[in-house]
Amino acid sequence: MYLEKLKLINFKNYTEAEFDFSPKINCFIGNNGAGKTNILDAIYYLSFCKSYFNPSDTQNIKHNESFFAVHGTYHKNNNGGDYLTVVQKRGHRKIFKLNDKEYDRLADHIGLYPLVMISPYDRDLINEGSEVRRKYIDSVISQFDKVYLDNLINYNKALLQRNVLLKKFAESNYYDAGSLEIWSNKLASLGEKIYSKRKEFLGEFLPLFQQYFEFISGGKEEVAIEYDSQIHEHPLEELLNSSVEKDRQVRYTTVGIHKDDLLMRINGYPLKKFGSQGQQKSYVVAIKMAQFEYTREIKGFKPVLLLDDIFDKLDENRVKKIIQLVSENSFKQVFITDTQKERIENIFNQVNIDHKIYNIIDGSVSVIKE
Repeated sequence: MYLEKLKLINFKNYTEAEFDFSPKINCFIGNNGAGKTNILDAIYYLSFCKSYFNPSDTQNIKHNESFFAVHGTYHKNNNGGDYLTVVQKRGHRKIFKLNDKEYDRLADHIGLYPLVMISPYDRDLINEGSEVRRKYIDSVISQFDKVYLDNLINYNKALLQRNVLLKKFAESNYYDAGSLEIWSNKLASLGEKIYSKRKEFLGEFLPLFQQYFEFISGGKEEVAIEYDSQIHEHPLEELLNSSVEKDRQVRYTTVGIHKDDLLMRINGYPLKKFGSQGQQKSYVVAIKMAQFEYTREIKGFKPVLLLDDIFDKLDENRVKKIIQLVSENSFKQVFITDTQKERIENIFNQVNIDHKIYNIIDGSVSVIKE
């Protein structure tokens, strides 16, 4: 599977741009702010129906324009091409189509065109709160497990209803245990399924992650990812029942899989406090490479790989290791952004692989090598 063509209209800083991509490696060179990352984000839209960076769709519309459109053609299983379109107009709902047929549910599209993005923003996995890490693991599993995605959607709906009820009880000085129990039971049933899947996934994912980190770092450090959950010790139904009084006092649900976290460690210590910038970057790159490999094994074909400015903060040896990885046959189509033209050209002088290099200047695109 690979992306053959991409067309942008009024997307971020692009008035209009068209690309015919190499099925292997495509590089975008330009200064910071030129629009390199915006191209990767458009490709991300085609897989996930949303931006990697901006939760508001309308904020991706070019200034003073009324809409944006992203069109892409995927070559998949020798079927002659799938045509994807996403259109967002101001004041209207987003429209997403596959081969001119609009989706009733955007969730039905997730996982059809698997993609892995590595970005400087991935440092948030280390530095931000547990919600970022939960969203990450949920997004990975949801790409290949529709039941998990539906369970997650329904869990969040039930959680919202239980929280609304708790707030209503406090405001009206009224309590109905039976009404609360309905939502507690639903949370317990869905939460146990989500917990089991997360635990199973991390058990299979961890060895892949450790393998990639060892390759990138040269085996200098030991790393681990630990699954932290309240449900390790007690069933969720029991936790919910024992927390009713506390939940009524604080007016929201204090226990459940929405409190889970991933503990990231290097040499036995918290990565956030004891990892250098290079170690943290290598850690995140290894997580994403493991995600790629895991998704490939599940799907039976290779996802698209997006590498946004990943060479920053890495020494020359680690850069070479990553390029060595992506140039191997285990990867299919790769998109890379960088600010240094010389670095990219030097890399491809050492690696004989089909590639294209694009020069990006303030939303203007030109091919400088193919």
